[in-house]
Amino acid sequence: MQSNSTIDAAILANMSEAVIYSDTEGKIERWNAAAEAVFGFAASETIGQVMDMIIPEHLRAAHWRGFNAAMASGKTRLSGRATMTRGLHKSGQKLFCEMSFAMVRDADGTIIGSVAVGRDVTERVEREKAAAKAATEAGPAS
Repeated sequence: MQSNSTIDAAILANMSEAVIYSDTEGKIERWNAAAEAVFGFAASETIGQVMDMIIPEHLRAAHWRGFNAAMASGKTRLSGRATMTRGLHKSGQKLFCEMSFAMVRDADGTIIGSVAVGRDVTERVEREKAAAKAATEAGPAS
């Protein structure tokens, strides 16, 4: 029988969604292969760094306000529900990302960090925008 930590590592490695765990200071401690695929950064480039590298500059202040509020209150604003946000790829390309966030607690209930789980939905958003634009340009149906 495999240990829980071995199973946990296998789950993290094989998830198709990006999984990013950061400590209470916002420093990245876990970064799975799907996060590498979505954001373009290898785990070795992210571990120990703050999340600014994947957050567009104009959203960083709001991100840190929300992050610090969640650390102080022990709750995320959306209570785990997914939300659409913007992300930043290593290439500089801005992404549309659907993300959910959760607080991570130790066995005593003390907050030790947060986890974000998400996926790149840029292609879907661009298709929806194109369809909406086409519908607008076509005008009302007769």
